[in-house]
Amino acid sequence: MIETLLDAHARDVARRVIAEESARREHVVVYLSGAHAYGFPSPDSDLDLKCIHVAPTRALLGLAPPVPTFDRAEILDGVEIDYTSNELGHALTGILRGNGNFLERVLGSAVLAPSSMLERLREIGARSLSRRVHRHYRGFAESQLRELDKRPTVKRLLYVMRTALTGTHLLETGTLITDLPTLLDAHDQRDAAVLIERKRAGERTPLEDAERTRWRARVDALFTALDDALARSPLPEAPQNEAELDAFLIEARRARL
Repeated sequence: MIETLLDAHARDVARRVIAEESARREHVVVYLSGAHAYGFPSPDSDLDLKCIHVAPTRALLGLAPPVPTFDRAEILDGVEIDYTSNELGHALTGILRGNGNFLERVLGSAVLAPSSMLERLREIGARSLSRRVHRHYRGFAESQLRELDKRPTVKRLLYVMRTALTGTHLLETGTLITDLPTLLDAHDQRDAAVLIERKRAGERTPLEDAERTRWRARVDALFTALDDALARSPLPEAPQNEAELDAFLIEARRARL
């Protein structure tokens, strides 16, 4: 997967970062988020590495348990790195709450470094899907819309559309897709592909006022579709397998005691 998502230089940088961070903690998954996972990277797009790791159980039992989140932000050989890893217990709690940030790491396709635990976690995570995802994707899209209003760029508009469409598709089908070109095809929004082509010129490609006004009606319609998808979603109101997630975590803890 890493070969198809990144060019040669970015692949080398990604492998270096993954190796360095894997020496510090045990990754359950290293996931490539951001523009690369969304299908509209540009040459100046950063490497947005979102991970889940599992801490040694003994470290969790002491007086000073390890921090649950690790962050790394730097420019390495000309590539901007944005690395975040969350501990497994934190991630599983987020999955139960419908947090798309964690669901995408587990169920998304842009995996750079899987582990022996990931395949089973993907099966459990798929059974954990519920209508709670609406709150995450609605809130995330609204926050991105506010950023678009402050600093209008093509990238920010695409982020709003991607988030709303991912949430809509997930609620309607139970399938998580983050690739915007695929989502545009699936939801009869193919004309928005012109924005993707413009975004490929750079992260800061501006969005003129007239364009923003023209696309705002489309964005409003996507929010309406997201809300409509909640009303008719086949997903349960809440996850039905909390005990299964709990058992998975306990098993992981016991194996690392």
